Amino acid sequence: MADCFITRVSAIDKRYSLPPGAGSDAVHSNPEYSLAVTRLETGGPLAGTGITLTLGRGNRLVCDAIEILARPLIGREIEALMAEFGRVLRQLADDPAMRWLGPHKGVVHLALASITNACFDLWAKSRGVPLWKLLLDLSPDELVALLDLSYVEDVLTPEQAREIFAERWAGRTERESILKQGYPGYDTSVGWMAYEDQKVCELTKAALAKGFTAFKLKVGSPDHGRDLRRAQLLRECAGDRATLMFDANQQWNLFAATEMGRELAALRPLWIEEPTHPDDVLGHVKLTRELAPVKLAAGEHMPNRVVFKNFIEAGAIHFVQADAVRLAGISEFLTVSLLATRFGLPLVPHVGDMGQLHQHLVLFNRVALGQEIHFLEHIPHLRQHFLFPVEVEGGVYRTPQEPGASTDLVDLRPSA
Repeated sequence: MADCFITRVSAIDKRYSLPPGAGSDAVHSNPEYSLAVTRLETGGPLAGTGITLTLGRGNRLVCDAIEILARPLIGREIEALMAEFGRVLRQLADDPAMRWLGPHKGVVHLALASITNACFDLWAKSRGVPLWKLLLDLSPDELVALLDLSYVEDVLTPEQAREIFAERWAGRTERESILKQGYPGYDTSVGWMAYEDQKVCELTKAALAKGFTAFKLKVGSPDHGRDLRRAQLLRECAGDRATLMFDANQQWNLFAATEMGRELAALRPLWIEEPTHPDDVLGHVKLTRELAPVKLAAGEHMPNRVVFKNFIEAGAIHFVQADAVRLAGISEFLTVSLLATRFGLPLVPHVGDMGQLHQHLVLFNRVALGQEIHFLEHIPHLRQHFLFPVEVEGGVYRTPQEPGASTDLVDLRPSA
């Protein structure tokens, strides 16, 4: 394996318009899906591509932060870098000037996500393997070295993390069947807030014909009656055997979340997602009591492992929706995966990456951590922009085989 040095870092502002209504929810009414891209060049054919998602205005701010934060990576050899990546990530996150703008949240943390994901992409490419295989080939010690466990040591020490990986090693062989079967998906794109009722039903029937059995609907409209009508419509269109989820995107206060949660319970949702403000730990605890047996999901707007620790320890959520382009990338995603595993909770990612990275990470979570198989969210709107887009057949994500993390973009095609 030849040495692979990072010779140049660049940040690229990519923005993509969506079809009318696509991507809309109760809070984000007219999104422009945008990627703040980190590009790690090596002076040769290999380059690492990392991404994080924004919704348009503000994407340039993340790119500016990438250019500042990633400077210490120039001149680093990728194997040596990744051998101590947990320590490196903490140093980047604790930049004495940039930390003031967080700490560990917002624009700075989104930039760290893009930078981290580029490092993992370059690492996998340098070894000639897809990301899921790279991670599965690592020893417990090598995996723990990737993690920054600061501020969560009270519930997850390096020794405990190592033990979790080691304890689950024995059952890997039987769980590797998921690599051949593929990972089941659920369809979010049928139920955007701005879609008319007829379109929701048409898209749901089309998704059923493609093999999907689980669907998510955006709720949180000012008109609660509209939400309930559309939720009932989705149940009728999808059928009694389908799995439904409802996503309020943080729109409700506790009173509205309690009222609407009780109404929606009649439709037997697997979960109600982001029912109220994402910082309100105690509010989520109250809702878990008030809405039981309905379950809550959250994580899209939880910025770091510490916030996840608080929600998990408090019993404030049932489904952990970590996102490797909202946290500080793949490394912090793995830390949250360990936290969820330690507390016996399922991790079902939010896919700000359109599933490109997470198709690798759910395979790792299943095989290495024994995480239960649920679903991986499917949003196809940027599919044409990725060099190796996710392949979903019969409602199932097919295991990617190309080296890297599946984050290369068509218009940033690597050199031959």
